[in-house]
Amino acid sequence: MSRTIAFIGLGHMGGPMAANLVKAGYSVTGFDVVPAALEAAQAAGVSVAESSAQAAAGADVVITMLPAGKHVFAAYEGEGPGGGLLAAAKPGALFLECSTIAVEDAHTAHQMALDAGHHSLDAPVSGGVMGAQAGTLTFMVGGTEEDFADAAEVFEVMGKRIVHCGGPGAGQAAKVCNNMILGVSMIAVSEAFVLGEKLGLTHQALFDVAANASGQCWALTTNCPVPGPVPASPANRDYQPGFAGALMAKDLGLAVEALNATGVQASMGRAAEEIYREFSLDGGAGADFSAIINSIREASTAAAPEK
Repeated sequence: MSRTIAFIGLGHMGGPMAANLVKAGYSVTGFDVVPAALEAAQAAGVSVAESSAQAAAGADVVITMLPAGKHVFAAYEGEGPGGGLLAAAKPGALFLECSTIAVEDAHTAHQMALDAGHHSLDAPVSGGVMGAQAGTLTFMVGGTEEDFADAAEVFEVMGKRIVHCGGPGAGQAAKVCNNMILGVSMIAVSEAFVLGEKLGLTHQALFDVAANASGQCWALTTNCPVPGPVPASPANRDYQPGFAGALMAKDLGLAVEALNATGVQASMGRAAEEIYREFSLDGGAGADFSAIINSIREASTAAAPEK
């Protein structure tokens, strides 16, 4: 593979994604502000740099996987070890912004890249850590048809399904909508299991019915919030993420921002944001988002009527 790739943000998602690119034969140089992330990436074959700018120097493709829009802006134009990507990359480089950020921030990042003489796609992902490790992520991509086609071979190494959602910002728009569905559905699935417990149903019985009936959804059949029915779900690993509660709270916050900006009336989305925000603040930030079932169970016990 002749294209050189800079990968900025080598955490739970970015590290495995970069490692899969190395396995596919790409020359990948990475940077992260966390030393442990750099060490893990280096062990997976990623060349590590002392700064973002050094990683991007002469790169054909620059991939960012960062926590929020402000971090993307700092990486693009900021000073210090974590900044300077736009100035360092090869002229006309392709920037793939894979973080989950606000739709408006995606538009801003896209314009920043264009103004610096580069190409840009917003390309957030779905599939969690397991998807990143297995190379089975879903990419939701916003940008031009030409840039989407140019990035296809890179996406196909890291993902199983790559969807061109429209122009700049469309990828982030799709991610916001998808994760609002996911947050609401995980709460509904968790409430149903707690209700089933109260009514005397075993977890397996409820799963066997709902997984093959109209209640079927990803939150149930892939990320089941109770141990047993889906052995690979985080519930079988003491709710180790996966997809952390803090990230779901953040993403639902982005959804509420979009709801407010568009005037959409979405009572379930707003309720899910409030529930996950409280969950994250109350100790659930580092647990898988399916651990919301524990909060529902505890609240249900406290509110149980006297007999």
